[in-house]
Amino acid sequence: MEFRLLGTVSVETLTGPLPLGPAKRRSLLAALLLSANTPVSLGRLTECLWDDEPPSQARGVIQGHVSRLRALLAGADAEAYGVKLATLGDAYVLRAPETLLDSQRFEELLMLAREQRGPADAVLMFKEALSLWQGPALSGAFAGPPLRVAAHSLEESRLATVEQLSRAYGALGEHHRAAALLTAETAAHPLRESLAAELMLALFRAGRQSEALDRFHRTRRLLADELGIDPGHELADAYALILRGAPGSTDAPPKSAEASAAAVPPGSGGPPGAEGPSCGGGSPGGTEGPSGGGGPSRVAGGGADAAAPAPPRPPFPAAPPSPAGEPHPVDLLPRAPRGFHGRAAELAALSRSAAGEAPVCLVTGPAGVGKTALALQWAHRNPALFPDGRLFADLRGFSAAGEPALIDVLREFLLALGVSPRRVPESVPAAAALFRSLTARRRLLVVLDNARDSATVRTLLPGGADCVTLVTSRHRLEGLIASDAARPVPLDTLETDDGTALLAGVLGEERVLAEPVAARRLSELCGGLPLALRVTAARLAGRPHWTLATLAGELADERGRLAYLDVDDTGVAAALRLTVQHLPPGAVHQLARLGHHPGGHYDPYAAAALAGTDPVTARAALEQLAAAHLVTETAPGRWVLHDLVRLYARSLDPASAREALIGVLDHCIATALAAADTAEPGGEPCFVLPEDFRRPSAVQDFADRAEAMRWLATEREDLALTALAAREAGLDDRAWRIILLQWPQMVWRVRDSWSPLLELALESARAEKDAYAESRVLTLLGWVLTEEGRTAEAAALLERSPVLAREAGDPLGEATALVNLAVVQAELGELPTALDNCARAVELTRGEGDRHTEMLTLQHLARMHLTAHRPQEALDCARTALDLGPEHEEAARRSLLLAVCGEARLALGDEEDGVRLLDRAAREAERDGYDEGAVRALEALLRVSGRPEFRRRHDEALRRLAEES
Repeated sequence: MEFRLLGTVSVETLTGPLPLGPAKRRSLLAALLLSANTPVSLGRLTECLWDDEPPSQARGVIQGHVSRLRALLAGADAEAYGVKLATLGDAYVLRAPETLLDSQRFEELLMLAREQRGPADAVLMFKEALSLWQGPALSGAFAGPPLRVAAHSLEESRLATVEQLSRAYGALGEHHRAAALLTAETAAHPLRESLAAELMLALFRAGRQSEALDRFHRTRRLLADELGIDPGHELADAYALILRGAPGSTDAPPKSAEASAAAVPPGSGGPPGAEGPSCGGGSPGGTEGPSGGGGPSRVAGGGADAAAPAPPRPPFPAAPPSPAGEPHPVDLLPRAPRGFHGRAAELAALSRSAAGEAPVCLVTGPAGVGKTALALQWAHRNPALFPDGRLFADLRGFSAAGEPALIDVLREFLLALGVSPRRVPESVPAAAALFRSLTARRRLLVVLDNARDSATVRTLLPGGADCVTLVTSRHRLEGLIASDAARPVPLDTLETDDGTALLAGVLGEERVLAEPVAARRLSELCGGLPLALRVTAARLAGRPHWTLATLAGELADERGRLAYLDVDDTGVAAALRLTVQHLPPGAVHQLARLGHHPGGHYDPYAAAALAGTDPVTARAALEQLAAAHLVTETAPGRWVLHDLVRLYARSLDPASAREALIGVLDHCIATALAAADTAEPGGEPCFVLPEDFRRPSAVQDFADRAEAMRWLATEREDLALTALAAREAGLDDRAWRIILLQWPQMVWRVRDSWSPLLELALESARAEKDAYAESRVLTLLGWVLTEEGRTAEAAALLERSPVLAREAGDPLGEATALVNLAVVQAELGELPTALDNCARAVELTRGEGDRHTEMLTLQHLARMHLTAHRPQEALDCARTALDLGPEHEEAARRSLLLAVCGEARLALGDEEDGVRLLDRAAREAERDGYDEGAVRALEALLRVSGRPEFRRRHDEALRRLAEES
């Protein structure tokens, strides 16, 4: 997920931009993002959305936009990214990590660029920052005064960045590039004198003196014609410098520009000869990168990924070039990665982690995510920090060839540092001690790639306080963090844009730009995994007649996706296999079973049900898988699998698919039963368990109703996916039960689009030819349709429900069906029939001795008596119902019954008691979070009382409902 302000205001997701709708909603989003993580008052939002006097209903309009925006974010799984739109009193706050906001990344890149010691690195960072701009800031929004000011400020920052980039080009001697960059910007901003002055100097230093002088005269005339002023000191100073044409003047900025130019001082990264040419896949932003000296240390540049991080420590003096005849510093680094893209934040994090005394930087992540590429890219971009050399060892911790002997690694390091072969100790402790001694006074970089455990790394740590050790591993190596204060830099998958840029780096931009939608789809199907993307690009590069859409279609089929992502000896499955082979058997078994879970998330109870173990064993296995970066913990006790890992896991034990599915289905049934029983204690069970039901080894306990309802809400999507998988597997007896058990949440949030899920349950019940199940599902579905205003459809379904219940010998189900049918009949004007059906329902529940369902039937009968203008009968029914249930239970029902009592009292002429009862009904509903009940009671109060308190509480309850919708 990415929020964009630098161009059209938008929210980009894996499936494309969210449909934000009207301009004012974009304005609202822009205002919240500009103050991200800070409350924005309703008054401030009003200023942003209206230019002149706001309408009287401005508050309601804003609340509506907030509600819709909140729904859009929830639909895009915003919480998984740490994004939440919250209400704080009379203000709203959009909480989001700064890394998701393009304007924040822009500012961070500018800060890093200004800290660079060499102009080449600064160029890369400035270009990366400017590449975030997709058009004028805050486009697509209605710009009220505060937003106009913000857009102007952002544009000023962009233009200042352009000027700084041009000066950095100048420091590199690339004056033609500076001139090309400034010409376009000057055309768009002809009256900006600083731009014109920079362009004049760039043209002059590029040997185009006449064009530079012409630019001055054109700008002078424009200033006089448009503004009636003479050129300022910047233009005048630049003009004077060009006229003088003094020796050396081509390297010095005008006096007025010196302060700005100081951000990238000429020569701060060494002489121009130290800069190497780009040799990697590029992007329109360019591919310059500094060389590491010669031979294998030359850098592979790469477009958007080329954002150079800040120096990791207080600036070191650049290492002087070696005098003629002296050996160069040791350099064992492999070549820099080709076609490297993205990772600006991680490169910057590495630089921060490398600060301090003898730091150990730990790059961790799953197989194929690009850990080695990141480490080498960072190492090649910072040669001046390590004047005594750079060492590299592949520890092959996850290789089929096995790990090298530690003495062999130490011998290679010692020989590189100049130790005679005869002086290399034969034992590991002695060789390690000599290595620490030799590095004690040096400034070295030691890269230890593919480490499997902490102990191996500790033996190879250098001894110098100015040495930096960079470790990569598929494991988290928490022991190294504990013992040596290693600073972790976790590496995640690439964003879609960076993934498509990587494809372009291999295939060429023309081929990718010809099919942009297919390119994005390929990036998504590869899950943002660089290894998968490179294999995909390799397949396409070898098949120029294939379209990107063709391969995307092949990859869309999960059954063959992993096979397509293998080429020669390289591929996703091979990389995962090497990780898995180092796991204990219990973790491998757990991983294989996780692949068969139809949902997206796992907790220890679900994992145990899949694996046929217990939650304690499952949690231990999940922790082992997380340490190997095969699962990711998104919240305490809640894990997810990467899509490609899921496909690989599924292939480990395909024969166990049905057994694992039944295990997780029965886990869902058992847990949902526990949640429903806690949420609505005393409620009648929906059904008996299936004959072959397998009770899990442990079922989650719920402390109270709030926790149970929270579980039902959190697991809604996974429960739906699980029910769908059950239906597709022919396990219909599980499918309808999993859906029906969510009834407490359906009652509580009835207008939350439950009908598609209930229609799936109805298909399952009918497939089972189960009259009991069909009746129960029809009853609930009919009620949901009634609440959605689809009364005619509800009536058609509910006519059948009592008959089916009678056939199934389910008197309580028949009673519930009659009540729901009566509600529809009353709405259709058939009040006498509705009263008869409600009365019949009361008789059925009393005959069964079920107080809970009797309370429900009496509540509806009371409401219908009130509708029929029989207040005394309504009051009698409601009182009888209230006497059936203890006060701490049935929060929603008690509120509704108290409201009926209050309305009946009002109808009987007792206004004081009626107001008291309605107020009590509203307060109980508010206390328990039942906002629909609170609104109903407060609306009745407002019909007889104009007290401001009632109006305020009514509006607050309505607002809460809107925010939750």
